[in-house]
Amino acid sequence: MRDLKHLIYFENLLQIANNELIINAKKEGRICAAYTCENVPEPLLNLGNAFSIRLFAPHTGSMDIATYYMTNLLCEPSRALLERAIEGGFNFADCVIAPDGCTMMNRCVENMELLHTMGAGNEHFFHQYMEIPLKGDENGVNLCRLQCTNHILKPLHEHYGIDISEESIRKAVEDHNEICRLIRAIGEFRKEQHPRITGYEFHVLTLATYVCPKYLIKDKLEETLEELKTREPDDRTWRARVLMAGSEVDDSGLIKLIEECGAYVCADRFCFGSFPGREPIALTEDEDALTQVCRHYTYMCQCPRMMNMEKVYGRKQYVADLAREYHADGIIYEQVKFCDPWAYERLLGSTMLRDDYGFPVLSVDRPYNIAASVGQMRTRIQAFVESIEIKKIKRGE
Repeated sequence: MRDLKHLIYFENLLQIANNELIINAKKEGRICAAYTCENVPEPLLNLGNAFSIRLFAPHTGSMDIATYYMTNLLCEPSRALLERAIEGGFNFADCVIAPDGCTMMNRCVENMELLHTMGAGNEHFFHQYMEIPLKGDENGVNLCRLQCTNHILKPLHEHYGIDISEESIRKAVEDHNEICRLIRAIGEFRKEQHPRITGYEFHVLTLATYVCPKYLIKDKLEETLEELKTREPDDRTWRARVLMAGSEVDDSGLIKLIEECGAYVCADRFCFGSFPGREPIALTEDEDALTQVCRHYTYMCQCPRMMNMEKVYGRKQYVADLAREYHADGIIYEQVKFCDPWAYERLLGSTMLRDDYGFPVLSVDRPYNIAASVGQMRTRIQAFVESIEIKKIKRGE
């Protein structure tokens, strides 16, 4: 296929946490609100002249210093973020907001605060820790609303004078929804028999929406969508179509590796992917916007920390429905090393999707930076793709 016009531009934005768009936004006098978990209501960090940035650590190498403070039993993303913070890689942030999605990431941010890794010279800098629901119900909505008020809205207003009015929240949701609709529209092309966008390209675009100021990439996403409408797909026939489910994928090299093995990544049900992270938020006029935003995140959430049985079983149904909608032949259930919530979810999810829903499933744990385990991962993916092909032959497909 013809190269996407802006792909290299987006790829370059993912090479460093403090990318050029963050630098440009800061020069405009905007406030950078950093966060670490998909359970933080993203639009609330984009009020007024604030913009949200999800912390990530591209090209992670040694994590020795972070391991000294956090031990080697904690997940690699939490240690990678702390290592990068100690190196000074997140000094662009004006605040850090961390929910208790898991104790490991909380411990990471606590160490950032104790070691004074960010905010030097910024008297307004603050850390905030949120308690988030364990159940998707109205009690959870009320808890989320209270926590967002106390740990996002009030601190942003008190420290930086951010407009937290009803009008400001509705405007932020409108802007958020525009990015979501663009990503979802681009992702629709993955349903085609001969897709006109690769899973790798789609992941690069989606990841950029989390780690760059959204208002500075909107125009290029719009151009990319228009470009795809007339892009001629390759005649290539993929050996298999797979859905990826699990913890965050910050390394686009993993998606590229899978597709180099002949498996097209047709859908992404992982933290900070397009499902459910880029689901537009519907607002009505009969209730305040903050409550509706919190209800959306509480009920939409597919995080394994949600423990009511409707959520536990619903997460597997959600993956199965996506796999059917995007015509997946199999599912890769992945988990970053030492991530406890996704380790339990991966065990149950991979078993149920195989036994109850009939999908071939590859269940793997992986390093945060796939470069540390390319050979082993390639072998496992190739074997999985071959097993799918054998099943197709047996079915006469």
